[in-house]
Amino acid sequence: MILFLASSSPRRAELLTNLGLEFTVAPIEIDETRRPDESAALYVERLAREKAEAAGSGGLVVAADTAVVHDGHVMGKPAHPEEARSMLRRLQGRAHEVFTGMAVAHDGMTESLVDVTEVRMLSMTDDEIADYVASGEPMDKAGAYALQGKGGLYVESISGSPFTVIGLPVHLLPRLVARVGGRLDEFMRPSRL
Repeated sequence: MILFLASSSPRRAELLTNLGLEFTVAPIEIDETRRPDESAALYVERLAREKAEAAGSGGLVVAADTAVVHDGHVMGKPAHPEEARSMLRRLQGRAHEVFTGMAVAHDGMTESLVDVTEVRMLSMTDDEIADYVASGEPMDKAGAYALQGKGGLYVESISGSPFTVIGLPVHLLPRLVARVGGRLDEFMRPSRL
């Protein structure tokens, strides 16, 4: 059986690689428009499920989606540098939540879960925000920052899984794979002793 990652995110691919898994990247494009009155948890879970199901059959598919929530406002990826600056201004010096939905699909079955982590950002100067946005890193990240990159310099603390913030709550993976009748060890790279 083949494991597919329905994402073009290099961060998600790196997490699966670090777990020792063999997989094929199979990015899926879907409409990511949030529905009216859709909570962040329902939103990321729906998108993860839609991505996993859109990947088709022929293996086991893992998909995920992440959203940052600040003061009840769902933040996705910034569309342009000014939006990234605006997001970082709102997040700096305060706490927010990161929701990541993960779905696993196999043989007509889809299982999904959502994990949430609280992140507290340090206060940032206008120059720090401008320099960080100019680095380009915020442009393809929900909430306009990357915990595992330069954005980690501005994260004061987290309560929950750092993998949820990075975009793939790996602790949910064994449970979801089991729910669709698989075993994660089926996808492990052979060890080289």
